[in-house]
Amino acid sequence: MGFGSYDESEQQQPTDDDEDEGEGVSVHENDHDGSVSVESDVSTDDLVSRLGEMRDDEEDEE
Repeated sequence: MGFGSYDESEQQQPTDDDEDEGEGVSVHENDHDGSVSVESDVSTDDLVSRLGEMRDDEEDEE
């Protein structure tokens, strides 16, 4: 067989017996309508500065 070709006999068509209806995944099963808060002794300026350092370190590695 050449590139991109296939044997049609290997391709199985789903039958009614093969499908598991009702076995689907609920995308809303773990929805959360809350809030998140973080307490830290570090200032926003210090965190932003550290982020800049991390980005600089990452660029140096490339």
